[in-house]
Amino acid sequence: MEQRFAPVGDQAIRIAFGETISKETNRAIRAFCELLKKSKLDEVIEWVPSYSAVTVYYKPTEIRYAKIVQKMEELLTQLIEMDLPPAKRVIVPVCYEGKFAPDLEEVAKYHQLSVDEVIKIHTNGDYLIYMLGFTPGFPYMGGMSKEIATPRLENPRSLVPAGSVGIAGEQTGIYSLDTPGGWQVIGRTPLVLYDGKRENPSLFEAGDHVRFRSISLDEYEEIRRQLVAKTYEIDDEIVKE
Repeated sequence: MEQRFAPVGDQAIRIAFGETISKETNRAIRAFCELLKKSKLDEVIEWVPSYSAVTVYYKPTEIRYAKIVQKMEELLTQLIEMDLPPAKRVIVPVCYEGKFAPDLEEVAKYHQLSVDEVIKIHTNGDYLIYMLGFTPGFPYMGGMSKEIATPRLENPRSLVPAGSVGIAGEQTGIYSLDTPGGWQVIGRTPLVLYDGKRENPSLFEAGDHVRFRSISLDEYEEIRRQLVAKTYEIDDEIVKE
């Protein structure tokens, strides 16, 4: 896989891993991020992975662009030998009822399916988180069935509550914060995706897997109570890749 370098302003470099969105590209990007983490380069501030690239922010007062390119090239030579840490699969409870699912009936109508069929298809998927973005902790996931792929709303909402589960084209995602948005909202999870007070603020990392589990409104409220009481345990497992 050939990588291409490009400057981003005067203090960042973008490393492109091709142009396609695929599991192979995702693995290469995750491996490179692990190399960055282990290298502990003093000149590097942080890095942001995306679908097919990694943007590395550096200290321009300590290193010039040509030199940071050289360092990145040296790291990339180690890519093939890099073992990824085990990924996890998080089971995400979702209530697909009432006010939590304002667009569910429209999604079902769009595909000439019943609401129950849409829920069954959505909960049968195993979703790979390719990247976090839009807001802190928002997971962009691939692997959704084309049977329920639905265009975004023509008129985005001014406010979508945190935890809302949506569909946009062939992607599914979860709103991590209360924000405007145009995804088709088909449910809501009580889980808190982003909390700046936690040791790991984001519930997910790129490379994690997600599987949705349908819950009732009563189960939703019970999980909310457990989360407040800090007695709820996230249901996750190691994924063999």
